[in-house]
Amino acid sequence: MDYDTYGSSAVELAIDLANAERDEGPGWAAAFLRAHDEWFDAGTPLDLAPADAEHAAATADLVRAVAVAGSQEEVIARLNDLLALASPQPYATDHDGELHLHYARADAPVLEQLTTTVAMGLSQVVVQHGWQRIGTCSAEGCDDVYVDTSRNASRRYCSNTCASRSTVAAYRARRKA
Repeated sequence: MDYDTYGSSAVELAIDLANAERDEGPGWAAAFLRAHDEWFDAGTPLDLAPADAEHAAATADLVRAVAVAGSQEEVIARLNDLLALASPQPYATDHDGELHLHYARADAPVLEQLTTTVAMGLSQVVVQHGWQRIGTCSAEGCDDVYVDTSRNASRRYCSNTCASRSTVAAYRARRKA
């Protein structure tokens, strides 16, 4: 699957957000933002109030809801819920040497930038490549979200690790029987 670099990175940001560990309380969101600081202009404050962390969690939940949806109608409804949180103000830039669009203005608050980038990146992949390209891992004990970039849309696992673990488990089960 071929899609633009910024859009593909934006959907990877969405996937990372959906798969973020949130066990550490409201601090998870600031930790996530710091780990993905390349998305924000230098000087953008990355600390969030607890209410903002809840908003980031709601955004992550909506990304996951798109991934687990079982029909196009369900994907459209959940994707529209996510897009309703976004405040897109696209602009063209060549800050990294390549002309591309950014979805949120550079001076927007960090949560607005995150939500808008995630919503727009995910929606671009779904609209351009189909809702079946977003899914959750089929491995036992894993429910991570992934984007399927394979040619034939056949991906079932979030990583090679999960695919290998499932293959080995199936092999051992066959041998045992």
